Amino acid sequence: MPHPLREARSWWGWGASHEELSERETEALVARVQALLPAHDFSDHAPPNPEALPIPSARVSAPGSLVATASDDPVDRLSHARGKAFRDVIRNLHGDVSSVPDLVLRPRNEQDIVDVLDWCSSAAIAVIPYGGGSSVVGGVEPRFDGPAVSLDLVHLNQVLEIDDVSRAARVQAGIYGPALEDQLRPEGLTLRHFPQSFAYSTLGGWLATRAGGHFATLYTHIDDLTESLRVVTPAGVSESRRLPGSGAGPSPDRMFLGSEGILGVITEAWMRVQNRPKWQVTASITFETYAAAVAATRAIAQSGLYPANCRLLDPAEAFINAGVSTTGGLLIIAFESADHPVDAWLNRAIDIATSHRGQVAAKNPASRTGRDKSTGDSAAAWKSSFLRMPYQRDALARRSMIVETFETACTWDNFERFHAAVTSAANTALAEVCGGGVVTCRFTHVYPDGPAPYYGIYAPGRWGSSLAQWDDIKAAVSEVINACGGTITHHHAVGRDHRPWYDRQRPEPFAAALAAAKSALDPAAILNPGVLIPTVG
Repeated sequence: MPHPLREARSWWGWGASHEELSERETEALVARVQALLPAHDFSDHAPPNPEALPIPSARVSAPGSLVATASDDPVDRLSHARGKAFRDVIRNLHGDVSSVPDLVLRPRNEQDIVDVLDWCSSAAIAVIPYGGGSSVVGGVEPRFDGPAVSLDLVHLNQVLEIDDVSRAARVQAGIYGPALEDQLRPEGLTLRHFPQSFAYSTLGGWLATRAGGHFATLYTHIDDLTESLRVVTPAGVSESRRLPGSGAGPSPDRMFLGSEGILGVITEAWMRVQNRPKWQVTASITFETYAAAVAATRAIAQSGLYPANCRLLDPAEAFINAGVSTTGGLLIIAFESADHPVDAWLNRAIDIATSHRGQVAAKNPASRTGRDKSTGDSAAAWKSSFLRMPYQRDALARRSMIVETFETACTWDNFERFHAAVTSAANTALAEVCGGGVVTCRFTHVYPDGPAPYYGIYAPGRWGSSLAQWDDIKAAVSEVINACGGTITHHHAVGRDHRPWYDRQRPEPFAAALAAAKSALDPAAILNPGVLIPTVG
């Protein structure tokens, strides 16, 4: 039977069923989009009843020692069959039941994981490690022939130990974001890692995909917060030493961070935690030209101020998701600290922005946490929209709209050329495939040497063809990203969807070394076949 912790989750779309857009929200959303696309057919296509779908029977049965961990419930298996990308949602809405795992296994402890890997290695059964299932790149989908099990770590969900002297915590990999913060909060601590998927993703998933959090500078990726890892592989258990830093050869943690479940199953990690912030200040700044907005953002990124948020929205993104009309863009900037007021940092960032002809639209200084003064300004509007975006995407997907994103990173010196090429390719593909559409851009993270642009696509699709339409758009854009020197993904991982371009991005000697590591740690090649490297064996 399905695990009770998953019963509230939507099987076909993002998040929890009770968090889907209300009828009023949906009507308002459709009305806004309809004003831009009056000729589009907005007929609703409700998701099918999963219990009525022809889900294939399981091809394998768990051995006696693992029976208590196993579920062959058809809907449980279907809910583990894919992630939460647009293409996943569309296939679910069409009742596509291809590539469904044969079993869902929920280990109760690390020994269960060892037993699963031993059984599957000897029986040639693929194992797909599963955290929250929020992958948007095909990372948890058994898109291959042969039997497969989904290894759901939901029971490994505790903060086991806190070292308040070193300010670190030993945490099990199956813990979800909210539960992790709830267990750290009584100690006045936080991991301070808040991806958009925070409520529906796990520590192990963040580590395996090198996830990026909400914060825009300094500690942007989960890598920066990782002190040591414990990983169960078919060849044995790997546990790195807790150290603040080390120059002793290549880092063992770096080998498993971003390995996407092909080398082993991350079961625990010592994570660097922080005191919970007491001071937060924000400002919203508009610009007349996009070039000035980008220049101001780069200057702030290179200033050494390290804002917690430094999110630049282009005019289309600012209008659609923050309700702000601007000709050049909207910069949302924030600082926080657990130790001291940060008004001086905000004021200096504002000085930098205004030196590039930015205009302060809102400023909320000297705000203590828990006393949010941002209600009603564009930063608050953006935050609310940011959390609701996936649900809005699902509502529009049901109405044949193509609403999806792609993200990347490049150096500042290359950004102008890169951005022009990417937006041109996207607009050309939209015109050819959909007859037009809207392309938006925001910076999710900024570094001294470059930004991480995150592009949004809004286009009219055709019911029954929207999946192929998106695939054509995604391929056209990905080709340009690769040709212009960007990364195929900044924080969404590679999975199966990005493999063709990742294969060309990584150096060939590294690809050979990764394949060798795979062969050494997973000699039966059972772990997440087809991800990162070609299937071996």
